[in-house]
Amino acid sequence: MTTAASDLRLTQYAAGGGCACKVPPGELERVLGDLRLGEESGDLLVGLEHGDDAAAVRIDGERAIIATTDFFTPVVDDPYDWGRIAAANALSDVYAMGGEPLVALNLLAWPRDRIPFDVAREVLRGGADICREACTHLAGGHSIDDQEPKYGLAVTGLAHPDRLLRNDAATAGTPLTLTKPLGLGVLNNRHKATGERFEQAVETMIALNRDASRAAVAGGCAAATDVTGFGLLGHLFKMARASGVSAVVDAAAVPYVEGARDAMRDGFVPGGSRRNLEWVRPHLHASVDEDELVLLADAQTSGGLLVAGEIPGYPVVGELVPRGDAVVSVH
Repeated sequence: MTTAASDLRLTQYAAGGGCACKVPPGELERVLGDLRLGEESGDLLVGLEHGDDAAAVRIDGERAIIATTDFFTPVVDDPYDWGRIAAANALSDVYAMGGEPLVALNLLAWPRDRIPFDVAREVLRGGADICREACTHLAGGHSIDDQEPKYGLAVTGLAHPDRLLRNDAATAGTPLTLTKPLGLGVLNNRHKATGERFEQAVETMIALNRDASRAAVAGGCAAATDVTGFGLLGHLFKMARASGVSAVVDAAAVPYVEGARDAMRDGFVPGGSRRNLEWVRPHLHASVDEDELVLLADAQTSGGLLVAGEIPGYPVVGELVPRGDAVVSVH
């Protein structure tokens, strides 16, 4: 039976939510480890090897194509907000590579027998508004009938091949800058459980990473990633491992969205956040308590950029150092 639109809570139609529904990083690496899907060679500048945010292919000496896709189940109940969040999150992969998104295609899965298809229009409207804000063409896409709603974008962008932001280009002696606060995972989990709306979390998730990306490229930074489903610790571990360095995080310098610590205290922790921490733990040295580590591993949706370099106006949360016994240290 189709549910009336006025009674909808979209988060109740999904087992997970947002980037917290990603396949666990350790399991993903195990499955992909023996595959050779486009090894980096020739004009393929960035492929599968280091789990970067997007692929990069050289067109000529001045241009590289950035290609990515990202979609997920509802992270909030409001369909328009979900569309905006999912679109900003997908575009972020291009920004995380130092590129400018050029064109996007919708990806939509919808349970037409359970949720009025008119609600999907609001999701698509949200995505379109974010693409318009990003000056990115939105040109059609693909839809399927599915038992669980999912939405996102396939995005193509452009970057200079010599000014890419990569996972494997971080160097020791470089500060680490974080461009959005953490805590989105625990707040979204609380929203799903209780229906409470956290406007500060929505505003953080719909904010484009465009300005931070442009500042990083203009400042000569070479390495960055966006902080999404694997949490700050997970994405930082991937960058440090790929670059052959270690990372030191100053926990007191890491910003959080208002209400995140309360949500953590009250037990609204996504399963993905704990899986992230367990994946990183063998490579981690920490002098902070377990709750702090869980927050640092919290599975984010449409989080900020983590940049190897200092960007004016954003907090420095740590530094990169020569490789030591631990790949990531937190104090």
